[in-house]
Amino acid sequence: MHKSTQLKFAIAPTLALVAGIATAAPVKIAVLETLSGPQASTGLLYRTAVKYAVDQMNATGGWNGEPVQLVDYDNQGGPSGASDKLKAAIADGVQIVVQGASSAVGGQITEDVRKHNLRNPGKEIVYINVGAEALELTGDKCNFHHFRFGGNAQVRTKALVDAMKQANVLGSKVYSINQNYSWGQDMDHAISDNAAAGGYKVVEKALHDVNKIQDFAPYVAKIKASGADTVLTGNWSNDLLLLMKATRAAGLKVRFGTVYLDQPGNVANAGEVAVGHYVVQSFNPEAGGAEGERFVNDYKAKTGHMPAFIEPQTVFGMQMVADALKRTKPEAGALNVNAFAKNLETAKVKTPVGEMSMRAADHQALLPMIVSTVAKDAKFKVDGTDMGFKPVKRFSAEEAATPVQSSCVMKRPS
Repeated sequence: MHKSTQLKFAIAPTLALVAGIATAAPVKIAVLETLSGPQASTGLLYRTAVKYAVDQMNATGGWNGEPVQLVDYDNQGGPSGASDKLKAAIADGVQIVVQGASSAVGGQITEDVRKHNLRNPGKEIVYINVGAEALELTGDKCNFHHFRFGGNAQVRTKALVDAMKQANVLGSKVYSINQNYSWGQDMDHAISDNAAAGGYKVVEKALHDVNKIQDFAPYVAKIKASGADTVLTGNWSNDLLLLMKATRAAGLKVRFGTVYLDQPGNVANAGEVAVGHYVVQSFNPEAGGAEGERFVNDYKAKTGHMPAFIEPQTVFGMQMVADALKRTKPEAGALNVNAFAKNLETAKVKTPVGEMSMRAADHQALLPMIVSTVAKDAKFKVDGTDMGFKPVKRFSAEEAATPVQSSCVMKRPS
């Protein structure tokens, strides 16, 4: 054989190998959220938090020697829009989809992901749920390719009730008011389920339309007539603010135990009404001490604002994604999504308020919880006010956890 021909054959495999590495598809992560219109504020916070975490991944080498790519898809605020954009993301080669702003959207995405993965073995995708907290997502809808990094109604209510009881502010009569969809219904059940532990009686319950009520006066009249000491609610946005303001306008002195009082703008919009009311959070910088302050300062430097609301749990969840990616070796230059998902089942991260880990049985993250009260002597002020969230009690992930739901039957790839 001629020497030049021998040389061609000798270097051909090497060239092919180099070409294979050079053209290997990078890991693509998609944020699938409401990113425009009047309901975009929360979706934009999720995107900011995911970008912060992906930038951290890339600062430490990305994956397989290449930067992790982050792409956005605007779901226009509903399940059908999310379904369409998920198809577009899959067509674009996305392997990891991140969403959190709605349990209705989350339910659609997890089902679409499940069906896609059944139909397309070898081309699986993973759904990273950073905020859709309906119980069914880790209950009868649980599946191997869905992982939740937020809490749920049972976890949050258990911590809220325990801390308020210990602080002697819960009272013996509770009014339960929630929005009439999966999340609000979960909260309604959780408030009843925790009555014995909290030593209270649920004197009345209300479920109402989501963000359609402009005047909560009729509900305030019912709260007053019930003689409730405390209102426990999973309401968010205007349904929380208008309810709180209506109680103040009626001169009703009742304590609120909430899940979403820390949504940006809530304290500013509520004003003095917010002081003395409670919220259960996945992060509080004051509770995190020096590490909490370092995280807050770095996040603010990178994004222009303090991490708030759902941003910390999103960052910590994505750090767990980074941990699992780091432990997943390339196969033929690409990411094996099933191998990545198996590694994500054992992921853990040390947050400023305690360790966060993934529970393999139902893919529900075990995360610390902090119950805080709105106070003027809180170290970190919010919304440009003289108020902030002062931690009352911190729960470790183990203390905050509730059992795996019996309805979750996890089917794993063979």
